Amino acid sequence: MVDGGPVVVGVDGSRAALNAVCWARLEALSRDSVLRLVHAVPAHAEGYDTALKHAEQTARATPHPVRIEVASVIGMPGEVLLRESESAAMVCIGSKTIRAMDGTSIGPTAKALAEAARCPVAIIRTRRDGSPHTEGVVAVVLSDEDGNDEAVHLAMHEGRLRHATVRQIDQRATSWVRRYPDVHVETVAAGTGQQYDRHDVTSVGVGLAVVGRRDAQELAGVTSPNCHPIVGYPDCSVLLVRA
Repeated sequence: MVDGGPVVVGVDGSRAALNAVCWARLEALSRDSVLRLVHAVPAHAEGYDTALKHAEQTARATPHPVRIEVASVIGMPGEVLLRESESAAMVCIGSKTIRAMDGTSIGPTAKALAEAARCPVAIIRTRRDGSPHTEGVVAVVLSDEDGNDEAVHLAMHEGRLRHATVRQIDQRATSWVRRYPDVHVETVAAGTGQQYDRHDVTSVGVGLAVVGRRDAQELAGVTSPNCHPIVGYPDCSVLLVRA
């Protein structure tokens, strides 16, 4: 990750990619960063394509001006975005919720980024009706793993930015509450049996799960985690922090 680097969005003309553009637009504004729209194309493709045009129109559909770059880059999407991650503040992609026969829940581009991205990666899920799956709490697990502070810091940033409650799943939230007094925080003690489900009308579901390196590696594996403290993970939108 490069401080001050662009917020990169992989675009391909899909509704899911446009949802990622909308999500990343606010991220770029909050960081005063360039919003860089990147379309990976075959070697024979030329010029400014339709996917980039629609993505740029979406990015500009806001009363708040954002600096935008567009680029058609030759190569496979995973390879192109991995290179982009070397100089980016964050990489964002759109994704539909899938459940393949082999148990995986992400596509090949998300898998490549989960395995080796050099910056945080946002996977913005899209429902069957085309709407983004982003509303709800920002959930993060507190742990003693290396890099966990970076994941919690980013979760708190997202809660502030998106005016969302941050759900911290652990018993060590006090210091983070003091650092972010303006963010509403829920604390859930892991192992208490208290569960939240995004379809439960008595509880606000998870709109974004912020997870660290270990979860990123597991998500990129043959099978996705089937038992996780964040209910609904990994089928909700996910922000991978590979600190």
